[in-house]
Amino acid sequence: MIEVKAIDHVVLRTSNIDAMIKFYSGVLNCPLERELEELGLVQLRAGSALIDLVPVDSELGRMGGKAPKQDGRNMDHLCLQINAIAEQDLLHYLKANGIEIENFVERYGAEGYGRTLYINDPEGNIIELKISS
Repeated sequence: MIEVKAIDHVVLRTSNIDAMIKFYSGVLNCPLERELEELGLVQLRAGSALIDLVPVDSELGRMGGKAPKQDGRNMDHLCLQINAIAEQDLLHYLKANGIEIENFVERYGAEGYGRTLYINDPEGNIIELKISS
């Protein structure tokens, strides 16, 4: 069984990265943690979680489709930290519940690097599950 520990990060797509950084960093006081210009990723610290900002015209942003508006999505994905569980047990649990699965990958999040995988909710929203260490 999955036990959600916390939200690790939320990834927002944007067509105005400067305004988004100004809002989240300046207005909401979320300090810049990391910037990967080659991918098009800005990560801001939001307490124990991260807010990832991805310009729609960057490498990562183009993978999400149209720019945010009525017919384009703004949230790329939500990452949930889950309590420690063996990878095979999690895969078995997801498969038993009819969830399509993929391979685990090492990714960076609010608590540093960790093993994660992506799944989809019934509406097609992307959920990243990150196993806490």
